[in-house]
Amino acid sequence: MSPDSLTGLAMGGFIGDALAMPVHWYYDRSALRQDYGIVRDYAAPKSPHPGSILWRSEYTALNARGEILHDQARYWGQRGIHYHQFLRKGENTLNLQLAKVLLDSLIACGSYDADDYLTRYIGFMLTPGRHRDTYIEECHRKFFTAYARGTAPRKCAGTDIHIGGLAHVAVLCVSFRGDLSATRAAVREHISLTHRSPEVLAAADAMVRIVCDLLKGAPLREAILAHGNDWFSRRKAREWSQCPDEVVIGRHLSPACYIAEAFPASLYLAWKYADDFESGVIANANVGGDNCHRGAVLGALIGAAVGVSKIPQRYVDGIADATHLKRQIETLVTRP
Repeated sequence: MSPDSLTGLAMGGFIGDALAMPVHWYYDRSALRQDYGIVRDYAAPKSPHPGSILWRSEYTALNARGEILHDQARYWGQRGIHYHQFLRKGENTLNLQLAKVLLDSLIACGSYDADDYLTRYIGFMLTPGRHRDTYIEECHRKFFTAYARGTAPRKCAGTDIHIGGLAHVAVLCVSFRGDLSATRAAVREHISLTHRSPEVLAAADAMVRIVCDLLKGAPLREAILAHGNDWFSRRKAREWSQCPDEVVIGRHLSPACYIAEAFPASLYLAWKYADDFESGVIANANVGGDNCHRGAVLGALIGAAVGVSKIPQRYVDGIADATHLKRQIETLVTRP
């Protein structure tokens, strides 16, 4: 497989997340348009977030081993708080920041090492100021509640059925370079560290099989229909492609984070925009909902299909900490 496809696979996921970040979890599309217009480029988040439900979210650390909110804790329980209020234009949300932690681990170890990643993950989350993201997903809250109770790190995963569980699949696929058996095993082990969910594991396995076909040169639409058929079908592709994206993701599929509909929504957008990375990530951002994690999935799929050379350079250069990220991805792609 080509370095162009591998780089597009990795970079595409980070771009899809960062582009959607300011409009993450906007379910009222008229509010999204009023606040941001049509999202085509990276933007900083604006406050207040009119649809924020952070006021309903709760997390209390049991002790220092569970202290993951740090100075963001005071914003929980308040109305109008943007989930990513302190992130810069082009910056990634927490799950994709953790994908960079995984990148560091893969490069340092030479391959996947779950225990090394867990050490880095725990250190990252427990260090104040490392990510500056106000919202922390349920999977991390469950993990650190168990960890604070003294549970061994490998046994801290909770049941979580959100598409955020797929945020690291692309980076692992790059590391194993199309080796289907090794990639499937590593992805299953890795996701099980934070998501004890058959649904998320099944979606991740389908994504791995799609990506491995792409890295062997298969067209994206064929790969999706071959390996995503438990989630997305030729009939749905034919029927839904006649509808606006806002109807497909809104009426036929929920724009929310639950894997049963969020993963098919990602596959649909990747299928529709298979040859056009820019249009795909823009469409995803503007339909709202959990567009960050959908963006990580479809950005990776289209990025692998077209290669980084066909991703607009403004997205590659404009992502936060672009120089370091490009160097890390290049190191992973080109290592012996």
